[in-house]
Amino acid sequence: MLMKEYRICMPLTVEEYRIGQLYMISKHSCEESDGGDGVEVVRNEQDTHPLHGVGQVTEKRIYLTSKLPTWIKTFVPQIFYVTETAWNFYPYTVTEYSVSFLPKFSVRIETRFENNNGCNNNVFGDAPTPADSVSFLDILSDPIPEKHYKNSEDLSLWRSDKTSRGPLERGWRDGHEPIMCSYKRVWCSFEVFGFQSRTEGFVHKNIRDVLLVAHRQAVAWLDEWHGLSLEEVRKYEKAMQETTNSKVKCSQNNSATN
Repeated sequence: MLMKEYRICMPLTVEEYRIGQLYMISKHSCEESDGGDGVEVVRNEQDTHPLHGVGQVTEKRIYLTSKLPTWIKTFVPQIFYVTETAWNFYPYTVTEYSVSFLPKFSVRIETRFENNNGCNNNVFGDAPTPADSVSFLDILSDPIPEKHYKNSEDLSLWRSDKTSRGPLERGWRDGHEPIMCSYKRVWCSFEVFGFQSRTEGFVHKNIRDVLLVAHRQAVAWLDEWHGLSLEEVRKYEKAMQETTNSKVKCSQNNSATN
């Protein structure tokens, strides 16, 4: 099992990101749903945790067959999806990924959000993550896959009209106000001889890319969601989920008839 901790800072507050996270995930999922791949929301309902209180549990099916490398496609079905189950007890969340026909594959992401620049070395309260397993991801300067680059999401060019924040400049994490950090502790396990290291490395590379793109988008889209109430963003979330589900089902029906 390969474990890494990712720390991603944003020029936001934890309270602001409560809304921004919901908005970003809904819009990002809809944008990524096309050509047979995408995100289908199976359930999204209130849940209560004995320690963390009232939150939300969401179950999704993530279809990504066309995004897989050839060496993985050799042992997965033609229509392939990953089940994502997420428990959101903001500012603490847990997300788990599983594949029904690959019982030895699992990914678990534990997240905590704090108003700092990533300086808390024991944010989860059990034991500090070894330094060589910690990666700081910079939403300004770290490279992302070329297909995901958009000028409108380039934070060196971005400026928020509503908050007068931006553009970000080199070294911004050292003195920007406000600033928050998304701490993500990621475990990946694929206990299949001959494929374990390669698969776990592939998964972590893709998680890194997704984290960079998604957190860049949350900031770049700030003027779209800033000022929304929780009720308003939940309405937006529901509408986008219906649109996303329709796109996925339509693509699957087209594939089945071809």
